[in-house]
Amino acid sequence: MLKHLPKYTAGIAAAALLALSGVATSAMADPVKLRISTPAVESDWHAKMLTVFKDELEKNAPGEFDVEIHLNASLFKQGTEPAAMQRGNLDMAMISAQDIAKQIPAWSVFTAGYLIRDPDHQRHVFHSDIGKEFYQMVADDMNIEILDVGYLGTRQLDIRGEKKIETPADLAGIKLRMPGSDAWLFLGNALGANATPLAFGEVYTGLQTGTIDAQDNPLPTVKAAKFYEVTNQIVLTGHLVDAVFLSMAKKTYDSLSEEQQKVVRDAAEVATLYNNVHRIQDEEKLIEFFKEQGLKVYKPDVAAFRKKVQQDYLESDFAKDWPEGIVERVNAIK
Repeated sequence: MLKHLPKYTAGIAAAALLALSGVATSAMADPVKLRISTPAVESDWHAKMLTVFKDELEKNAPGEFDVEIHLNASLFKQGTEPAAMQRGNLDMAMISAQDIAKQIPAWSVFTAGYLIRDPDHQRHVFHSDIGKEFYQMVADDMNIEILDVGYLGTRQLDIRGEKKIETPADLAGIKLRMPGSDAWLFLGNALGANATPLAFGEVYTGLQTGTIDAQDNPLPTVKAAKFYEVTNQIVLTGHLVDAVFLSMAKKTYDSLSEEQQKVVRDAAEVATLYNNVHRIQDEEKLIEFFKEQGLKVYKPDVAAFRKKVQQDYLESDFAKDWPEGIVERVNAIK
């Protein structure tokens, strides 16, 4: 094709073609790198959810993303992920309302016990105008883009020892492990226990050695992390319908094209729905599993727990930071 051009023109054209080829090759060789950190263990649906997210990206945008999934808090400790994303050291994580409330006190409303009723209510709340408003706070104040909400599960108490727990008073003196933030510790104390901060990766050993007496997590997490091996009873308080928010550093998100942003959000929705379906199914089956492992599983006086927890929150400094009318707005969503 170049042989009919003057030699110098042919040389320039050839160089241009090589340059264009190099640009194309470079673009293909440099997918967007997304490093994701999570404390989830491999068998947890949250870990599997991230693989679904990765596969969805590859299916819908082949070669455009290079996703690295780091499990077991091997990259960043639980609770440190938001700061890592803000510093530019991490691209993605699953963060909690408790993590967010450290920097945006209004978010502490979603750390309050007995507010969100069930997984369906949770998804409707965060897919409503309420969700848009609160997600925008995170984007504006934390430089983190929330992609979607995932169901973490309904938190129950998992306890060493044989003492039966009927009311909050029965938890007096029990060292209940909670993640180390004010919002988490407040909830543990509101339940009547002695809230004790401890990293997730240290919980199994803590229960085994008696450093802590109890931990609270959704039932699938209790199974996945094998906490049932070192506890004696599960008390079905149902005190928090908990969420995780699949999130991306805003700097990373803003660097994507509009098409890539849509692909990322669509993949997040598929992944969180996958998680939700399986976690709900697991919760329905796990009571019998734990009984088979020799644990006592029972409901306490939930009304007594609800009354104390709600009273503690309404009288706390947390409630002063909640947007006016937010509890009523959340309650009104069906």
